Amino acid sequence: MAAATALPKVMGILNVTPDSFSDGGRFNSVDRALQQAEQMIADGADYLDIGGESTRPGADAVSVQEEIDRVMPVIARLRQEFDVALSLDTCKTAVMAEGLNQGIALVNDIRALRDEGALALLAQHDVDVCLMHMQGEPRTMQHQPRYEDVVIEVKAFLQQRIRACDEAGIARERIYLDPGFGFGKSVRHNYQLLQRMQALHELQLPLLVGVSRKSMLGHVTGREVEDRLPASLAAATIAAMKGARIIRVHDVRETVDAMKVVAATLAGDFS
Repeated sequence: MAAATALPKVMGILNVTPDSFSDGGRFNSVDRALQQAEQMIADGADYLDIGGESTRPGADAVSVQEEIDRVMPVIARLRQEFDVALSLDTCKTAVMAEGLNQGIALVNDIRALRDEGALALLAQHDVDVCLMHMQGEPRTMQHQPRYEDVVIEVKAFLQQRIRACDEAGIARERIYLDPGFGFGKSVRHNYQLLQRMQALHELQLPLLVGVSRKSMLGHVTGREVEDRLPASLAAATIAAMKGARIIRVHDVRETVDAMKVVAATLAGDFS
């Protein structure tokens, strides 16, 4: 793992979907997606995370072929035109396989490689993977989620998925962990996770955190999605101060600035 004072990396969200909660329909053509990608790269994104299926609560499922048709033309063009690490946001093994053929650097899976064949596939490719915790499924995950202790249960799930990766032959040096803010968790659960996030460092793997514009911020501030930038920056800063190594966001430029302040603060020095 990188030193604690290293600049946290920023992952820009590029949803090529018609129905994502924040930017659905804005970038679901190749040209619009490339324009947005170019801007995020100019703003300092270390990764671009391309997703073709909305995982907002209540979202409709998307077929494998439709997801491939949405994301692969964008990934192919990005690989041709830009030098930036690409992450593929998918939970389907067949979509992962197509992305790996296109040269993605990271598989970002909300189901933590539980789809049939996913573990075996990733064991054959030297790319990073992010394992995320989710209680339930995207269509129903916010229907009264319950935990005895959300931090202990999230940690136990991630530990189990790490063991599954070990058994499949996926090296721990390739793994990031995501506690899954907003995925099968109440507002209270989300803030308990954020408050006690350091407990996840006991798993000894780097954390990827995505809280950008999420409803947990709207509940506290009373702001609609498009007005949650200050809250998103506050949550990103808290996560980074608590040791997150990658911050997944919609607003790259502002978050990059915030991460520079975090790194200088953790270092206690600037030169």
